[in-house]
Amino acid sequence: MLRISDLCVRRGRREVLTQVSFSVEEGDFLTVIGPNGAGKSTLLECLLRLHQPDSGSIEWRDGLRIGYVPQRFRIEASLPLRVRDFLSLRNCGDGEQRERAIERTGIRDLQEGALGELSVGERQRVLLARALLRQPHLLVLDEPAQNFDVSGQLQFFRLLQSIHSDDGIAVLMASHDLHFVMASSRRVICLQQHICCSGTPQAVSRDPAFVKLFGSDMADITAVYAHGNDHADA
Repeated sequence: MLRISDLCVRRGRREVLTQVSFSVEEGDFLTVIGPNGAGKSTLLECLLRLHQPDSGSIEWRDGLRIGYVPQRFRIEASLPLRVRDFLSLRNCGDGEQRERAIERTGIRDLQEGALGELSVGERQRVLLARALLRQPHLLVLDEPAQNFDVSGQLQFFRLLQSIHSDDGIAVLMASHDLHFVMASSRRVICLQQHICCSGTPQAVSRDPAFVKLFGSDMADITAVYAHGNDHADA
């Protein structure tokens, strides 16, 4: 549904992305990992047509609908915008679609609340509901569980897995949380301006490039999560 070939992005003299190539297929749950500054957010911005690459190409399947959950969504706490009204902006989806998205993400009790007064976790679930209103073929998420506590991360990633498996929506996510990534993703791309390694979570956790980037201790820990994920998919 999406193919990236030899993507390059420069900012001044600095290479942000270099010769990045991969594809997203139907049914994928693909996560891009890497340290801060690796180019993960820039890559997603290019895929969403929010940033023009300096070279390379991106091919989107005709009619592809993408739902996007950004890393940050800032809104003044004093702005009197209710969750219900936010979900109705731009006429995204009809009433039935909104009801399904609300039910799917568990935000029914938040509808009358002010968007600016929600917790980080609540706001991310609202943004996920809004992304689902597009009836997407592909969900793109940029660090969706950043600043969550461990319990919140677990709940959010379980919700994503459920949406992926039950609704048949492909997922492309950028994240630095290696534990949950290895437990939930089918494929992982390790990015550090270029693609260092890619494959199943278990294969990536053993790759020398991953070990060099994140250290042997982290590789050992994430291998446990990846091993469990591989058995779950079997």
